[in-house]
Amino acid sequence: MNLSMPLPLARLADRHWRTSRRVVLTTITALVYAFMLAPILAVAIASFDGSQTFYFRFPPQQFSLHWYRHLPVKYLHSLQTSLIVGLSAALISTVIGSMAALGIVRGTYRGKGALQSFFRLPLQVPSVVTGVVFLQFYYRLSDSGVNLIDTLTGLIIAHVFFTIPYAVGTVAAVLTRLNPALEEAAQSLGATRWTIFWRVVFPAMKPGVVAGFFYAFIVSFGDVPVTVFLASDGNVTFPVQVFQSLQFDFEPVILALSTLVVVLSAAGILVMQRWIGLSLLVPSAGRR
Repeated sequence: MNLSMPLPLARLADRHWRTSRRVVLTTITALVYAFMLAPILAVAIASFDGSQTFYFRFPPQQFSLHWYRHLPVKYLHSLQTSLIVGLSAALISTVIGSMAALGIVRGTYRGKGALQSFFRLPLQVPSVVTGVVFLQFYYRLSDSGVNLIDTLTGLIIAHVFFTIPYAVGTVAAVLTRLNPALEEAAQSLGATRWTIFWRVVFPAMKPGVVAGFFYAFIVSFGDVPVTVFLASDGNVTFPVQVFQSLQFDFEPVILALSTLVVVLSAAGILVMQRWIGLSLLVPSAGRR
């Protein structure tokens, strides 16, 4: 007696299983996206509340651009400080990280593993510990006549420390994908090392450099645990300013500024997707 399922029924059952699985996965994905985006959307919608009440109101009773037209100077100044520190730290981290990645990926020497661990060290140290260590270090330097306390330079140095691993990681990931045969072919055609680097290696590693800069900037821009120890009243970054304001009182203008930051971040991600693709930023994005 043949108990096997007829072929048409087997295909129908398989199709039903695939459809059910697709529906379940789509539902779970939609719920995850809703869970992640709901707070952002709530903040964005509440930022257009024109009632001028100093508390979070959702949904708004009336829509207005009042809070966008009345941005306090202290928040604009802190946003400017965040941009200066973030861009400076990202630039320095990307330059140092790119050179370090070249040495790690292409180098053949003893202590290579130790060098890799050294550049990963900032990721292993808690942010609060990093802030305290830099604060104590700057106090010791001030005794020697070098003042980095409450300065933009001191902030940038600290931010470079904990953003370098992101630059090293992204550039190294790109370099490991580069086919060495391309360099060998260029060398066989008489190209110098300098020419090979600028004509072959650098164009190939450029997406990693851009992604490393982007990562470093985002991490630096959003940092609070380290910056709160090193920022002064004149050099407060935007996240620290928001954190300090929420400790004492709620200002609806924070919603407007947060929405602007989210929009700028989304625009940056779209530019990155357009230029280098998210498969580099998220390695699994290009896989099936």
